Amino acid sequence: QVQLVESGGGLVQAGGSMRLLCAASGSTFSRKAMGWYRQAPGSQRELVAAVGSGGETNYADSVKGRFTISRHNAENTVSLQMDILKPEDTAVYYCCVGERYVRFTGRCHPAPTWGRGTQVTVSS
Repeated sequence: QVQLVESGGGLVQAGGSMRLLCAASGSTFSRKAMGWYRQAPGSQRELVAAVGSGGETNYADSVKGRFTISRHNAENTVSLQMDILKPEDTAVYYCCVGERYVRFTGRCHPAPTWGRGTQVTVSS
């Protein structure tokens, strides 16, 4: 059974940095898309960033140039480095992984498994 556990959330001031880490277990992940989504109160879950098996990446326009997603296949982890954080980045951040290999679509696909999420709060 695939399990994803996020860590690294918390409270940070605007302009600061934070790194999220997702540890995956229960399968092999090197050929599957992985990513991060977020959900703010009253909003739908949205893509933040995703990375394909070949290292290709896709970012939401709102985080381009500020966030960096990286995968570390030897450790079965994926990280999200977040810089120049803004109050509007406040949300619960969820890690995800696709069910199997498909050509990279820019998101966690298909049939993603989700972590339980970690809260990121950016104060102004």
